[in-house]
Amino acid sequence: MNVRSFQLSDYRPVTELLETVLSAECFDQTMEAFARQLSWDSDLVLVSFNQSEITGVIIGTIDNQRGYYYRVAVHPDHRNKGIGKSLIRALRKRFEQRKVTRIMITADEHNVPYLPFYESMGYAADDFFIHSKS
Repeated sequence: MNVRSFQLSDYRPVTELLETVLSAECFDQTMEAFARQLSWDSDLVLVSFNQSEITGVIIGTIDNQRGYYYRVAVHPDHRNKGIGKSLIRALRKRFEQRKVTRIMITADEHNVPYLPFYESMGYAADDFFIHSKS
């Protein structure tokens, strides 16, 4: 398993991966954020891959010197292999290289169940940026 920056040729497999693992509403919201991030700074979208297969993706962003993990998705066939953790570590390294002052986890209704996963990686409740639609 390797991690690298998103490439244009990854668009279709990443879109299919997101569609597979996310609810329809979450997929729509994520695709909007994904498109915005690609237009702003595609180096903060990373993919994991095994040979030529995309196994996971993480979408991050930087706003006001803060780095945000927006969405992590790992294909169901490749879960529990450390892919999510590898993606988070790789994006954290990019944030550190860019001298962000703080790293936050965007917590919306779609990823609240995954907050314990972030906690297992050393993030605490005050690292969560609670985002609601209202």
